[in-house]
Amino acid sequence: MQPTATVLVYSNNANTREQVRLAAGRRPAADVPPVEFVECATLPAVLARLDRGGVDVCVLDGETVPAGGMGVCRQIKDEVFDCPPVLLLIGRPQDAWLATWSRADAAVTLPVDPVDLADALASLLRSRTAVDA
Repeated sequence: MQPTATVLVYSNNANTREQVRLAAGRRPAADVPPVEFVECATLPAVLARLDRGGVDVCVLDGETVPAGGMGVCRQIKDEVFDCPPVLLLIGRPQDAWLATWSRADAAVTLPVDPVDLADALASLLRSRTAVDA
């Protein structure tokens, strides 16, 4: 049986979480493992899941309220040992500088473009696999 990668998806919007799942599919690229999604709607749920370990990539919605994905990204980069790479969902292409400020490893705009999201997610999964190897 092939190992799976765990992708944490954080958004208070169930439709956004669904967009991410559907865009990525079970396997965002042929050269990365199949993915299993863990959905979180609140910051405490994100922190608790990261404390348990085993998350390979985080996808954070920058438009989430009250704790936006950009602030959450910056917080987990400071506080979580061996923090997984973060893909940030941003509202506008002009917000890319905020993604940089938050220390996100990649960013894509909302609404989710399936090709862009799958490419970015696969790239982060490859980088995580290379680090773990």
